[in-house]
Amino acid sequence: MIRLYMSMSLDGFIAGPDDRPGQELGRGGGRLFDWLDDRHGDGPSGQVYREALATGALISGRRTFELAGRWGGDHHDGVPIHVLTHRVDPADPPPGSARYYTDVVACAEEARAAAGDRAVMVHGAGAAQALLRAGQLDELEIHLVPVLLGAGRRLFEGTGLAEFELVRQLPDRDVLHLRYAVRR
Repeated sequence: MIRLYMSMSLDGFIAGPDDRPGQELGRGGGRLFDWLDDRHGDGPSGQVYREALATGALISGRRTFELAGRWGGDHHDGVPIHVLTHRVDPADPPPGSARYYTDVVACAEEARAAAGDRAVMVHGAGAAQALLRAGQLDELEIHLVPVLLGAGRRLFEGTGLAEFELVRQLPDRDVLHLRYAVRR
């Protein structure tokens, strides 16, 4: 099971304008993660957060990986980090458990194998789009935040037609956690 975990504004942005090192979420994008204030509670946000940390591997886009400071080589609990990238520079070895991949299907297969019976977490719009196009994305866990950013980085820009089935919705303070299965 490969599942995207992504916070998103009502107008479809996952980061505000001008996302860059030092301003990783763009202007106003930090608002998308206010729900994490409740991540240690017993409510829906705590449940979703615990599920995310129970995943057995991570797939990330290269841009997200870099903006996140490469997570210091450990996203959570030492799980393998699979980074989708357009090219691999042998002079730039990935830290910790991270590995670079240029082949989307190989990345997905190795992440599934590494995760065993646990889900694979996906971070990053580029990774999500590539996995969806390759038929490798199984579910979306969207943390929908009631804010309009007006500009920034969209989750699915120019991906083409895709259909989803709502399989779960968990409302919480200032967020609606929505899980969708990808229709094949």
